[in-house]
Amino acid sequence: MREFMRAYVRIVDKFNHHVGRFIMYGIFAMMAVLLWSSISKTFFLPSLWTLEIAQFIMVAYYILGGAYSIQLGSNVRMDLFYATWSKRRKAAFDSVTVFMLLFYLGVLLFGGLESTIYSLEYGERSPTAWRPYIWPIKITMCFGIIMMLLQAISELFKDIATLRGEKL
Repeated sequence: MREFMRAYVRIVDKFNHHVGRFIMYGIFAMMAVLLWSSISKTFFLPSLWTLEIAQFIMVAYYILGGAYSIQLGSNVRMDLFYATWSKRRKAAFDSVTVFMLLFYLGVLLFGGLESTIYSLEYGERSPTAWRPYIWPIKITMCFGIIMMLLQAISELFKDIATLRGEKL
């Protein structure tokens, strides 16, 4: 079982690290779109697509970067007591609270998959003047939630190893 956990942690962490490092440059894509939006509104006819593309890029940016954020431990915590605890106590606390995260992400994924299936079946479009299809961003969101689920399990394995006095 330890070898499975070690392999799982190595594969998931490596994948999420690479995706996270790549997606963090998405902020520049969003800035470019917003810059074009400003230029086109000032000097040309305003573009219909810029606001929604910027929103889609931002959604992809934070949802695909979520697993990387969990991996780095940069997610939000109530640090009142947590910062003073030992590594072992933190691991014990995290190994319990990760189940709440897994439940939340599971419910989020369930709703996201149903919404994505609906969007694909009926060709759902945005109600704006540009009217882009919605399914690509919904698929991106489901993929990001799956990545966060996998990373949360990886963090659980790391916490279990810490409690056992091992290192993965």
